[in-house]
Amino acid sequence: MPRRVREMSALEVKRLTQPGRHAVGGVSGLYLFIGPGAKRCWTLRATIGGHRRELGLGAYPDVSLAQARESARSARQQIRDGVDPAAEREAARRALIAEQNKRITFDQCAAAVVKVKQAEASNPKHAAQWENTLATYASPILGKLAVDDIELAHIVQALEPHWYTKTETMTRVRQRIEAVLSWAIARGYRDGDNPARWRGNLDTVLPKPTKIAKVKHHKALPIPEMGAFMAELRQRKGAAARALEFTILTAARSGEVRGATWDEIDLEGRIWTIPAERMKAGKDHRVPLSPAAVALLERQPRHADSTLVFPGTRGHSMSDATLAAVLKRMDVHATVHGFRSTFRDWTAEYTSTPHHVAEMALAHTIKNQAEAAYRRGDLLEKRRRLMEQWSEFCASTTAAAATVTPIREASA
Repeated sequence: MPRRVREMSALEVKRLTQPGRHAVGGVSGLYLFIGPGAKRCWTLRATIGGHRRELGLGAYPDVSLAQARESARSARQQIRDGVDPAAEREAARRALIAEQNKRITFDQCAAAVVKVKQAEASNPKHAAQWENTLATYASPILGKLAVDDIELAHIVQALEPHWYTKTETMTRVRQRIEAVLSWAIARGYRDGDNPARWRGNLDTVLPKPTKIAKVKHHKALPIPEMGAFMAELRQRKGAAARALEFTILTAARSGEVRGATWDEIDLEGRIWTIPAERMKAGKDHRVPLSPAAVALLERQPRHADSTLVFPGTRGHSMSDATLAAVLKRMDVHATVHGFRSTFRDWTAEYTSTPHHVAEMALAHTIKNQAEAAYRRGDLLEKRRRLMEQWSEFCASTTAAAATVTPIREASA
């Protein structure tokens, strides 16, 4: 039978200074461990599941002698009941951490999601829009709430005040709130359904956006006016006018043209290759250059302090407003992006261009996944003929002169 250790008093324990392990009695296996630097802590030696284990019971004097004995007795009772005190304590610690994680606020989750969007975005403006709209419309109601506490009523409270007057903006805000809460669910910060989802949820509380707001498209120049407009545009001087002309001739997005560099241009091959990081779809895009587009580039001066084809002030990329200003000075009531719509309408009304060729010329993503899986090429030569026809149309001054040769699918 093991020797019973004399039960020390609190004063005796206080006077212990010798480094090592000191049995204090009262409960079998209870020790005060004194380590380097006079560090002191309570330990309990016990056999758990056939293995000799040592359990920590806290630091001395934060945990008193009486408290240490009480903890040791409780641990020994657990062992007798077939429970591992260390495992039980670890499970309780993990549960506490999980509960604390669920107290993370909407603003904290939104900041993490915005950081992801910043890494994903090809255009920094997109990530900034996420941050600004969430801060303006979601944060005042949801910001300080724990994501696990957010309910449908909170979402409605954030959206409803502007749902009728800023429908398009609030539709995007709802989508972004849903994304933030989905992120929180995936990370384990929230349980249950997403209260910001639309179908079968918010659509029963708020009216459909399409019922209260008409979609506003970018204002486009009528097709018959293109020839006269291009003739006047070519009389305008300056990099902005040339950038706008090149944007129209290539049917490209404004940002793609404003960021174009000379190393993307192959004048001999008459191809402009836009790298994936500057494309909305995230893939390289080859743009066939018509003779008019090539001639424009050949006349464009190269600057020693910038690799941009159409540099703004101090060699930096010009802003979208710079191109819009050209239209304003010409008193043309259209947007820069609207010329893509003019091009698309022209392909449909004045040519027999197949739908997928026109869409590829605009670098639109094929939404049909089955079709996208089979269309591996980029139809460059078909698009080259189309862009040559477009430039010829833009150079004409009458609709009658705009007749083009149809681009048809080759027969099987």
